[in-house]
Amino acid sequence: MRKLVYYIAVTLDGFIAAPDGTYDCFAADGDHLDAIVTELPETLPVHVRAALGIDAPPARFDTVVMGRATLQPALDIGITSPYPHLRQYVFSRTLPASADATEPVVGRDPIELVRELKAEDNDADVWLCGGGNLAGQLVDEIHELFLKVYPVVLGRGIGLFAPDAGPEPPTVRRFEHLHSRQFDSGVRFTRLVRSDGGEL
Repeated sequence: MRKLVYYIAVTLDGFIAAPDGTYDCFAADGDHLDAIVTELPETLPVHVRAALGIDAPPARFDTVVMGRATLQPALDIGITSPYPHLRQYVFSRTLPASADATEPVVGRDPIELVRELKAEDNDADVWLCGGGNLAGQLVDEIHELFLKVYPVVLGRGIGLFAPDAGPEPPTVRRFEHLHSRQFDSGVRFTRLVRSDGGEL
C-alpha cells in the first residue's frame, strides 16, 4: 500500500501560512531549493518549473491532494492547475465540481478518497500539499510528515493541523524521527513517520 505524505513548509512556531493564507515568509531561494529541484521536482508548481527550466519526471509522488485554500494563491495569479504533471485532487465545498482531469475539484469525503488512492497498486506515494484543515481531517491517514522548517516565527496564522478539523475527542498521534537535514539557508528538512500503529 502506498503512503500519504504531508510534505509542507512550516515556521518554527508551527504555521504553514499567515492568517490571510499567504506564505511570503518562506524564502524561495537558497541551497534547500537546490535539494528540492534535484530530489522532489514534482513538488514545484508549474510556473516555478517553467521559470527554472525544469522538466524532470516525478521522483516520489504521482498524486497531490489539497484543500481549496491551498489552491487559492494559484487561482489568484491565473493558474487553475498548479501541478499538471501530477494527478490533482482539490477538496472544496464552495468551488464547483470539475470533470477536467487537470483541475479536478471533488466534494467527496477526503478520507474515503485518500484511502482509495493509498490502496492503488502503485509504488508512488500521495502528497498531501495542504492545508491545515484538510490535514486535520486526514491525520489518521498520514504515514509521514516531511516538514521544511523555516527559521521564522509568525506568531499567528494557519496551523500545521487545524485544531477544529480532527475527530473528537482529541487523540494523541505519535511520530518517530526518521531524518533531519540542515541547509545553509537556515531551512531544515525533518522527516517523521507514524509510530503508534494508526490507521495506515
